[in-house]
Amino acid sequence: MVKVGFICEGATETIFVESENFQKFLTSLSIECILPPIDANGKDNLLPHRIDEHRGNLNQHNPNFIFILTDLDENKCFTLTKERIKPLENEIVIISVKQIEAWFLADSNLMSNLCKKTFSFENPENEKIPIETISKIVFEHTGRGIGIHSKIKFANKVLRKGFSIENAAKHPNCDSAKYFIKKLELISNYNRK
Repeated sequence: MVKVGFICEGATETIFVESENFQKFLTSLSIECILPPIDANGKDNLLPHRIDEHRGNLNQHNPNFIFILTDLDENKCFTLTKERIKPLENEIVIISVKQIEAWFLADSNLMSNLCKKTFSFENPENEKIPIETISKIVFEHTGRGIGIHSKIKFANKVLRKGFSIENAAKHPNCDSAKYFIKKLELISNYNRK
């Protein structure tokens, strides 16, 4: 098994990493996840002078790799976002576009479940605030809100409703989810060399 730790920008990413579906997916790839993942409580806490404490906490468990999950938000460039973090050799930065909630929007199975009918969204990574887009879509189809005032409650709800990173990665216009899956599959072969 490859041992991996996660440093997450915020609560939504942390809840996602801890979720049963994601943990099962990691196990299927022969990846052992160091739990709990670290919640950095905001992207400013991923800056080099603040991230060292998180690295130290994970390094006590001797990970083969550390994944750092963050959002692109208003940044225009993946390279600058990565350079801001200054990842070390065994660290892989995963940047969701624009926010991790775009992955939820990309999961057509989840969105169909939330809308109570078959639904697919064409360009999830183009949405500036995907959580608001999801809320509007669900309201249009069901006449009910989904509680986006608390990102934590929202994340827990979509995970209970079946969000799958594999489904998000299958979407033709969700390259950041595809990249994440590709990197996980790549490191899953680390101990087999």
